[in-house]
Amino acid sequence: MPRAFTRAVSPLLTECQLTHLDRVSIDAARAASQHAAYEQALAGAGFEIIRLPDLPDNPDAVFVEDAALLLGNHAVITRPGAPSRRNEIGSTAAGLAEHFELHRIERGYLDGGDVLRIGKRLYVGRSTRTDADGIAALSQLVRPLGYEVIEARLRDCLHLKTGATCAGDNVLLYNERCVDPAQFTGVEPLAVTRNEQAAANCVRVGEDLIMPAGNPETAAILRDRDFNIVEVDVSELQKAESGVTCMSLIDDTR
Repeated sequence: MPRAFTRAVSPLLTECQLTHLDRVSIDAARAASQHAAYEQALAGAGFEIIRLPDLPDNPDAVFVEDAALLLGNHAVITRPGAPSRRNEIGSTAAGLAEHFELHRIERGYLDGGDVLRIGKRLYVGRSTRTDADGIAALSQLVRPLGYEVIEARLRDCLHLKTGATCAGDNVLLYNERCVDPAQFTGVEPLAVTRNEQAAANCVRVGEDLIMPAGNPETAAILRDRDFNIVEVDVSELQKAESGVTCMSLIDDTR
């Protein structure tokens, strides 16, 4: 059975790191309820939900994608660019150790949200959370595993996957304000509508494509192309600059 690794919402979520959004009040209890619905969507797609250890004192810990990268039987433990998030690394590694062979980024900074996997290519965005040293360290680490690292350009977004994700069937869903799709090969670019920027962040799980609710035009375009769309309300979590990829580590190799 394929697996999705998640972590509980911290009661301190309102103290999360922010780069592009103004800070507003976040209802942590409502965020936890939305996160539970998100986990239900993963389970509904046939994925086993495995919870990583709780980190109630770490506001951003629910966004597990940034702390690790899953590549088949291997897990790369990253070095998040925000200092407040580096306490998450040990817990993430401990939670994944029994399931994967671990590798660690030892220099520079790298957030998992900046890594977009397309086949054996890992496109990595240089952002406020990921630097050149981190990209080079990842390249050196994954080359023996058969992966190529390519630096990607992005603008005015937190992470690369804020602006572009793979919807499946070789379709790259992207926000034209954040990402130039010409830099990606082997995909068909499909732009989200200009008033639905959050729709560029989706997560493919089995036959389902999980999207944030509130993007009806983009969802309709994808349904017309026979994508099985599952919409999940993550509005409270989006106040913390999150997307639907942020809250899980997907292992679909089993």
